[in-house]
Amino acid sequence: MKFTAEQIAGILGGEVVGNPQIEVYKLAKIEEGTAGSLSFLANPKYQNYIYTTQASITIVNHTFEPEQPITTTLIKVEDAYKSFSKLLEYYNQVKLMKSGIEQPTVISEGVTYGDHLYLGSFCYIGKNVKIGNNVKIYPNSFIGDNVVIGDNCILFAGVRIYSETEIGNHCTIHSGVIIGSDGFGFAPSEDGTYSKIPQIGNVILEDHVEVGACTTIDRATLGSTIIRKGVKLDNQIQIAHNVEIGENTVIASQTGIAGSTKIGKNCLIGGQVGIVGHITIGNNVRIQAQSGIAKSIPDGETIQGSPAFNYGDWNKSYVHFRNLPKIVADLDNLKKKLS
Repeated sequence: MKFTAEQIAGILGGEVVGNPQIEVYKLAKIEEGTAGSLSFLANPKYQNYIYTTQASITIVNHTFEPEQPITTTLIKVEDAYKSFSKLLEYYNQVKLMKSGIEQPTVISEGVTYGDHLYLGSFCYIGKNVKIGNNVKIYPNSFIGDNVVIGDNCILFAGVRIYSETEIGNHCTIHSGVIIGSDGFGFAPSEDGTYSKIPQIGNVILEDHVEVGACTTIDRATLGSTIIRKGVKLDNQIQIAHNVEIGENTVIASQTGIAGSTKIGKNCLIGGQVGIVGHITIGNNVRIQAQSGIAKSIPDGETIQGSPAFNYGDWNKSYVHFRNLPKIVADLDNLKKKLS
């Protein structure tokens, strides 16, 4: 896709200084700009690059006035950083603006779908699936029986949605995600073997949820595993059966949450956190990376460590952890003197 400086200025409400018909078809950092690329200058630290950049178009703040000759065409806007972000969003929407049903695909009986569906090749849609308007399902995806997908959702290539899952509006599911796989439920037998406990619940994703690549969300044993409105999940997260995650909570990659744990609203959970099952984590909790959570946490806490405890206490304790060999040596010397 190519855009002229005039078109971009129209989208951003900016002013062109230079050639309004010059075209760009790619994005670049200002220090790496080449012919045909679009860049931006927001941080004064990078201002020297605008005199050497080969980018065809550069977005700048309206207050910028060059002190040396430049070759790039300028688009002057109120806030260069926000305008560039807006342009990225617009570009992404255009790039993802697909529709139609490619072949081969399988659409089973009882399926209904809304306007402007995009269904990539080699997709399988199970029985009685309901799909809303403006949904994009990329190639090699599987949608099981009785799944519900709301409006304006994007499912990238290779997504697996098991039966009975409910997905709200404006959700984004990245490649390799598996939603609705069986929870890890087994009952020990007297002979040392394990019998599988049927997992007959489902998974519910509310509106505006984003799930990162290769994350797994297990279906409930009974009832539902629930991801509330606005939750953002990073790549490679494991969420076990009957977990509930509150609104607008953000979880970084490689975190594992065991079964039936309830996490509150507006929590921030770092990467590689391990959380045991059947506990409650309150609202507005912050958990530092690589922490191990073994008990319930009240609202508003910030914790770290394994097992995790108060973040301030952890920092104070860490000073002593580092000095532990010296402390032990001092104690040994003190014992010798006393004896």
